Amino acid sequence: MTLATGNSQRATDNPIKVIIWDLDDTFWRGTLSEGAVEALEDNLQLVRDTAARGIVHTIVSKNDFAPAEAKLVELGIRDLFVFPQISWQPKGPIIKQLLEQMQLRAPNALFLDDNPINRAEAQFYNPQLQVADPADLPELAPLLRASGKPDPEFSRLEQYKLLERQQQARATYDDNLAFLRDAQVRIEFREGAAVVPDLARVEELINRSNQLNFTKRRVTKDELAASFADPIRRWGTVRVRDRFGDYGLVGIYCLNLPESRLEQLVFSCRILHLGIEQFTYAHLGFPTLEVQGDVATTLNTTEQPDWITVETATEPTNRPTAPASSPAGATLRVLLKGGCDLGQLTPFLQAFQLEVEEEFNFNNEHQIPVHLEHTALLRASREWPSAEQQRLATALPFLGQEAFATKLWNAQYDVLVYSPLMDYTQELYREKATGLAVPFGAYQDLTRVDPAVQAAKYAQRRFQGMDVDFLRRFQQEFEFLGQISPTAFKENLQWLRAQVPAQVPIFLLNGAEVEVPSSGETGARARHALMNKALEEFVAESKNCFIIDVRSFVNTPADVTNNLRHYHRQHYRTLAQRLAEAIGQWHGRQLERSGWVDLKARAASLVPSKLRGLFK
Repeated sequence: MTLATGNSQRATDNPIKVIIWDLDDTFWRGTLSEGAVEALEDNLQLVRDTAARGIVHTIVSKNDFAPAEAKLVELGIRDLFVFPQISWQPKGPIIKQLLEQMQLRAPNALFLDDNPINRAEAQFYNPQLQVADPADLPELAPLLRASGKPDPEFSRLEQYKLLERQQQARATYDDNLAFLRDAQVRIEFREGAAVVPDLARVEELINRSNQLNFTKRRVTKDELAASFADPIRRWGTVRVRDRFGDYGLVGIYCLNLPESRLEQLVFSCRILHLGIEQFTYAHLGFPTLEVQGDVATTLNTTEQPDWITVETATEPTNRPTAPASSPAGATLRVLLKGGCDLGQLTPFLQAFQLEVEEEFNFNNEHQIPVHLEHTALLRASREWPSAEQQRLATALPFLGQEAFATKLWNAQYDVLVYSPLMDYTQELYREKATGLAVPFGAYQDLTRVDPAVQAAKYAQRRFQGMDVDFLRRFQQEFEFLGQISPTAFKENLQWLRAQVPAQVPIFLLNGAEVEVPSSGETGARARHALMNKALEEFVAESKNCFIIDVRSFVNTPADVTNNLRHYHRQHYRTLAQRLAEAIGQWHGRQLERSGWVDLKARAASLVPSKLRGLFK
């Protein structure tokens, strides 16, 4: 379909990156200032669907801000909009300023407004802006839903929220240099082997960035991989964070060493106006740079911004060493994150100089045992808009109101012990409308079972809300993805490592590789072996991460109970001791141990746990 743009280009020539919504008689039916308005479910769903494909949504509407925002909150959609411009000012100049704030080009924006005068004004101030009447949405919606690429974690939306926070703070300063000094901009350079895991992101930046692509030399992944291995080329990545948030990997460079010439110098526009490009150029010693085409920043060969601090990236290591500042006699705070069987470690760990806090699965308000440690849920707790978290927590009985609650992000611990075995086990289901994926169950596809039969099984277990009607609705609204792939598992672990403070070690428990025919989990042994390999690869590439290998003492069918994740009780004491030894090595000294506490823990372990028998 051809949109009405200044040069009559097709929408496909300039992919839509942002949709700018009018509100009255466009996003909803009616005029807010004149009374009640009617929500349009198709529009609400279009925002959800396209936000899950990386399209950003904003608002330019003639209204009073407070009641308009209140209505958006009531509709449960406010969190999916950024940079809302709700006032009685002319729309053309506002859109021009808005696009500058969002660092986007007019050809990549679509303005929806029912008033042709507003559309004409918007294009007058913003040539090449794509505009459309909301009456065109039935035809436009399929094109928009096919645009972008899957972004179920709303990572692009979160990046624009970060930019929004930054822009709001910048507006409070009269002096831009004072703002930059207060922004606490930190930059991290990674080079050599540390660049290899980011091959896909590097390729994306080179081939998709334009505003801050100084060299504009497009490449294939194969060409990149070969170039990474070329000793005459110095490849590096640039990561940035400030007091407003973490921008992630936002820049790359490739220096031809014999010629002292930059073959690649590319940045994401999300760090525009922070001085990152100039600082990187200075950091490299102002090598030869032949700028190709138009760029948003002009570099010089003299300046190095003094408001930016370099964070030194250290090479990954698997030798446990604690920070030098760690007090030798301090009691270390340990957070155990995993299945409830890890609770059997706590009494044994308390025999050592450790303060243990637990975060395990529990029965939710529907009397359904929920696991909160799957990496997909961890990312959701950090990245999904709160409105989406609440919606799914309410809609899915196997989640519940506390599904996205975790102590991981409060940084009130010195050591993290994490069991990722739910990633080994649970299936993922993707909501068709939003692309959001949630984990549940084990070695079973709920979208293919008989709802009546399955509901009866859940009823026997006294699960509430998992009735026939729910299962039928679930089968209609969700699609089965299967267990998380090893690649996605590693990516999620890398994300987790970036979220947890760098000085906090992460001790990861792997899975046993034993055949348990009676468990009903066909293929579990092979699955564990596959995921263990992925876990080992992650640890080999990551800083301050270590594996506690259960395979050294859980290696026969007699060592497990009803499935691969449940060990006989004596093994939890061994596991606790191995863990305490590893923590002591990281801490730089052997942990003090109480034989009396250990004896009490051994005695207590002989008593059947009231947690035993829960679904895991």
